[in-house]
Amino acid sequence: MDQYMQAAIDEAKKGLSEGGIPIGSVLVKDGKIIGRGHNRRVQENDPVIHAEIDCLRDAGRIGVYKDTILYSTLMPCYLCAGASVQFGIKKIIAGECETFTGATEFMESHGIEVINLDLDECKSLMKEFIEKNPQLWYEDIGEL
Repeated sequence: MDQYMQAAIDEAKKGLSEGGIPIGSVLVKDGKIIGRGHNRRVQENDPVIHAEIDCLRDAGRIGVYKDTILYSTLMPCYLCAGASVQFGIKKIIAGECETFTGATEFMESHGIEVINLDLDECKSLMKEFIEKNPQLWYEDIGEL
């Protein structure tokens, strides 16, 4: 596993330790992590602080995003996929899309290269969380 996905996993675990949903993300430019984030919907009582949004906020205004890579432990949802399209991110690397299929086709239809690493660590982190917190998970994905 590369250092960037490991950093995203570390962010997911940080979110879990704070009582939140274990999804993490990092934004990479020129081989350097310029933004980090994790899902903080529960911690901040804010429905839109998904991991990727938190990561983009952490990176701040960088002007041009087309040469960045967004890593996420879980395939981005439509909210986060929309932000990626809006900012012109051209590549997204997800840890898995088994527990949540996300918006793969939407991103690809807007010219984003999407790579699913299908990592057991990411899947087990989410499966364990969903098993213990089904109502919170279904709230997060809008399926209550």
